[in-house]
Amino acid sequence: MSVSTEFVTYALDLLAPLGLVDAKRMFGGYGVYARGVMFAILDDEELFLKADDEAQATFVAAGCRQWSYPTKAGPQPGPYWRPPDEAHEDPEAMRPWAELGLAAALRKAAAKALKRGGKKAKAAPGAKAVRPAKAAARAAPKAKAPARKPARKAAKKPAGKPAARAGKAPSRRR
Repeated sequence: MSVSTEFVTYALDLLAPLGLVDAKRMFGGYGVYARGVMFAILDDEELFLKADDEAQATFVAAGCRQWSYPTKAGPQPGPYWRPPDEAHEDPEAMRPWAELGLAAALRKAAAKALKRGGKKAKAAPGAKAVRPAKAAARAAPKAKAPARKPARKAAKKPAGKPAARAGKAPSRRR
């Protein structure tokens, strides 16, 4: 489940036509990010690209292998697919596959944002989405909490017996 730094560099070079691409360590492998979304993983010296229902058909038609992770119940398939061998030869051959994976990741992120924010107008870039109930609670004046008494300081206890030496059991006297 490990990935060498040489393979990470190789994979990032393959994905360079997408623009700024970054890899971050996760679970013994790497997640590959572009445009703020994770669209690929590197696992066991292999590159896997994200696929949703729309993109999965293309990966299946090309005979690509689906990534899976081990569980107690057996291998569990994930939403990532290995591009065809020909795509691993150079960045231009990888480009359409990488774009397919990035598009799937962007669609998922957009659907997730829509689900969180409802059918509201899009906020300015960098602005945090706030739920209406939370916004109303923040806008309402807060009641002042009653003053608390200062906490009492705990009395210092006299020093006890020194701890027993490591490796020796404490002796008992009668």
